Amino acid sequence: MKAANAMGYQVNMIAREMISQRSSLVGVVTAGFDNPFRTKLLSNLTTALVRNNLSPLVMNAEEPAQIKRSLEMLLSYRIAGVIMTSASPPLDLARQYLKLKVPVTMINRTPELDGTDVVISDNPAGATLAARLLRDAGVKRPAFVGPSLTSYNGRARLDAFIQAVGDMPGMKTPMQLNTPTDDYASGIEAALDLLARADRPDGVFCSSDLLALGLIDAARNRFNLRVPEDLTVVGYDDIPAAAYENYRLTTIQQDTSQLADVAVSLLIERMNAFRGKSRVRVVPVSSVVRHTCA
Repeated sequence: MKAANAMGYQVNMIAREMISQRSSLVGVVTAGFDNPFRTKLLSNLTTALVRNNLSPLVMNAEEPAQIKRSLEMLLSYRIAGVIMTSASPPLDLARQYLKLKVPVTMINRTPELDGTDVVISDNPAGATLAARLLRDAGVKRPAFVGPSLTSYNGRARLDAFIQAVGDMPGMKTPMQLNTPTDDYASGIEAALDLLARADRPDGVFCSSDLLALGLIDAARNRFNLRVPEDLTVVGYDDIPAAAYENYRLTTIQQDTSQLADVAVSLLIERMNAFRGKSRVRVVPVSSVVRHTCA
């Protein structure tokens, strides 16, 4: 070891893997690097992989024209497994990996593909917490804002929110506004629609913090509404900006560290024994109460 250190010798991992016939590379497929929640999740994923002596190989699946090429590139590296996050490619691309016996673990995706393991935040519990926060704040006319037609998480949160509100006397059936995405601009557009109505809501549950921040800014700047005095808002994710002084957003926190740890653990088990039934693991969520729904 002294001689190796003196010579500056470094292990050739590619050569080692060729001899051992076992790869340490794991593909991490995500989309939307400008999304703070996904960035935080990606950071936790790479940390968890390195901690388990695995090397993450990150691919951006945001550009549809590049998705197929990027996933084929992953296969050329003889990867040991793949982790796909919520905004990643369609399921038919994941099937290509499974056919080649490459394990696939998904995070916050619909659990409908045989042979894959799925890790999901507890959407029903989170939506129920949001409903209770709005009720306790005195909200009578709640609304839901989110991509409920295109997003598994958006739909799950909407369904659970409607059910929870239905069990709470004194609250009307939630208004629903489907957005194209869960970003800041969609939050502004949602506010321009919802808050212009004669029967506008007095409380809104947004399926992401970015939506909530856009909605809050539009409520204040376009409608001169006070938050939370005139409009109560609850978000979802607990991104760093949620704690900024200008927002102090009450939100439902997803535990990105636990999501990452569970996903990596399931992937490693599947790498060691590819066969077996698909598994679904649910990660708990919690409420973070700040100014917008105190």
